[in-house]
Amino acid sequence: MLIKFSKTGASHRSGILAYFDFDGLSTGPLEGTNNKIKTLHKMAYGFRDIEFFKLKIMALHETKNALVI
Repeated sequence: MLIKFSKTGASHRSGILAYFDFDGLSTGPLEGTNNKIKTLHKMAYGFRDIEFFKLKIMALHETKNALVI
């Protein structure tokens, strides 16, 4: 098990070290925003006003947890 672990670590070494090269840069906030847009899109299904939908997407940065239409 230890040999398998070391081989796995060696094969992923460049990716692991790249994380530290960028001061822990993460795509987490971007993924969260994409999830909010997907949820908003599901909630707005059937609305005809695309401009309102665009405004709601632009206002997503003001929300913390819940989405309200």
